[in-house]
Order: sequence, then C-alpha cells, then structure tokens
Amino acid sequence: MLTKMDFSGNPYVGVYCASNNQFVFVSSLVPKSTRKQMEEALEVQSKMLTLGGSTVLGSLMCLNTNGSIVTNFADVAEIECMEGLRVEPIPQRRLNAVGNTILCNDNGAIVHPRYNKSTIKFIEDVLGVEVSRGTIAGLKTVGSTAVSNNKGVLCHPYVEDEEKELIEEVLKVPVTISTANYGTPQIGACIVANNNGAVVGSTTTPIELGRIEEGLGYY
Repeated sequence: MLTKMDFSGNPYVGVYCASNNQFVFVSSLVPKSTRKQMEEALEVQSKMLTLGGSTVLGSLMCLNTNGSIVTNFADVAEIECMEGLRVEPIPQRRLNAVGNTILCNDNGAIVHPRYNKSTIKFIEDVLGVEVSRGTIAGLKTVGSTAVSNNKGVLCHPYVEDEEKELIEEVLKVPVTISTANYGTPQIGACIVANNNGAVVGSTTTPIELGRIEEGLGYY
C-alpha cells in the first residue's frame, strides 16, 4: 500500500521517520491521525521518539528486522523507548547521521566509504548482515539517495552500473531508478518503506508512484 502525505506541509517524510517490518518510529510532533495513517500503510505499530532531542529520525537511525543503529548522541532514555528491538549507537563521532550513511535491508548493507573496519564490523553485528562500502551516483550518503526493503531498492537516477551491481549483490534484490516529490533524486529523504507498503511525500507524481510500487515489489 502506498500513502501520500506530508508533515506540516513538508513532503520529505523520509527525513522525519524510519521503519522496519515491525515498527515505524515517528516524532512526537506528528499528529495521532497521521501516525494512524502510517500504521495502516506500513502495517506496523508506531512509536514516538526523538534522538538527542532531534525529530529528524530518518537521518539519525537505520534499522532492519535484526536491529537498529542510531546516532551516538541519542540518550539512554530515548534508546529504552525502542523496546522490542536491539538498538546500538554508532561508535564514532563523525558520520553519525546513520540514516544518511547506511542503506540496509535484511540481506545486507551498503555504507559510507569512510567507515573504518571496526565500524563495519559493528554494523554487521547489529544488523546481522554483510556490509560493503559504496556510493550511489557518486554520492557517499547512500541512505539518503536510495530506499530499500526485502523486495527491491529504489535509487537515485544517476546511479552508475558498477554501483548498481554492488547494491544488487549485497542487498540481494533488484535495483530500480526513480525520483520522488516531483523529481527529487534523493529518494531516501522522500520515502519511508518496508515490505508491506510505503509512505511517500505528498508532491510525488503518479508516474513516480508507479515506479515506486514496482521497484519495492508491491504489485
């Protein structure tokens, strides 16, 4: 199921929330009626959250079925709010906006090329998947330039062939190129998705919706 929405007029829903196949994490600023719509679209329970007092959850966390990695300035009380899921803060000060720097599903993860070996081992342990460094369209912020589930990956339209091959090899699903929000290539900032459905920005066009539905396997 695809649902179009925005948060107080902002269509970049992927910046403000994050989901796996059990939960969708949203800011406490999101109205109850909007959270209900998201629960229905994604077929999950919603949980209100901030990270380090910030509401840009989609930029500060990544998750799959096995666990979640959050920014290192998340506090203990915030992490405890995420009960029912293994949650670990990234063990380095820089590159801590992990929603922008990690693209994952239940099969694998592509991460920012500047993550060191110890951080990669940490990511593999928490998410329980194979991890490879990579870029998308030459950009290191792989989490903001793509969105994935266990059926497919939607990528920035300028993804290169070698990048696409690596993504498909590691995440073990096909790659489809698309934009969202009327031509925005940073598709990870525009969409929140899991295996059941997706919430997309309100300015996403019908053509884009068709690509998203096909690319994430909702047919």
